[in-house]
Amino acid sequence: MITHERQSVLSSEISAAHSQEGLFLTLQRVTYEFSLQHVTLLSLNNPDERLLSRMIVETTVPDAYVAEFDRKRLLSKCPFGTIIINSKLPYCWSIGDPIAIRPIAFDPDIEDLQRRFGLITSVAMTLHSLEGERFIMRFDGARPRLTQVELNEIGMITLHAFDMFEKIRRDERKAAPSPLTSRELEVVRWTAQGKTSAEIGQILSLSDHTVNAYMTNAIKKLDCVNRTQLVAKALRLRLIT
Repeated sequence: MITHERQSVLSSEISAAHSQEGLFLTLQRVTYEFSLQHVTLLSLNNPDERLLSRMIVETTVPDAYVAEFDRKRLLSKCPFGTIIINSKLPYCWSIGDPIAIRPIAFDPDIEDLQRRFGLITSVAMTLHSLEGERFIMRFDGARPRLTQVELNEIGMITLHAFDMFEKIRRDERKAAPSPLTSRELEVVRWTAQGKTSAEIGQILSLSDHTVNAYMTNAIKKLDCVNRTQLVAKALRLRLIT
């Protein structure tokens, strides 16, 4: 399929997606059209993250690859994170390139793992949500390095796909009921304003124990580890303003 026709067809299919599952089925079609095999969307919203599995929003990469990658703690050895984050364009690299022309040294453990799973060539692009979150869309496969024309094309398709991902996510948030009760939301709102449990108790005519119980429930429901993370996630999910 020639470039303009391919981009038009894929863009139309992306625009027709009405769910994240449908969108990623279309992105699998994108990988096929560019002779690649896998697509992954990664969240960069925890700068201290050390495990790839916790960054994955969606992927077609085998679970065994991710498990071994994390078992060997290879995320800290990946040399491309900073390069991708600091680039506004899609970035391509290949372990199939001769060592003499590689842009950067590859960690031997990462190269071995990617060769065993057929992830020879990779393309990745940093994306930014309207809420300020950062993501990376990545494509992997066993083909040679992409041409500049292909990179330009896949970059445009990736931007369009992420716009649809954002739209679908916003629509799902509006349709979904809040996971927190009205009392839990009140406690989180006052916490976001810097109030202590004692102060919140006085405002809401509750005991410190009850306030802390609501806080603990909210932390568990949003899969957080402390109040700071809870407030940040509630704001990000627009449960509070």
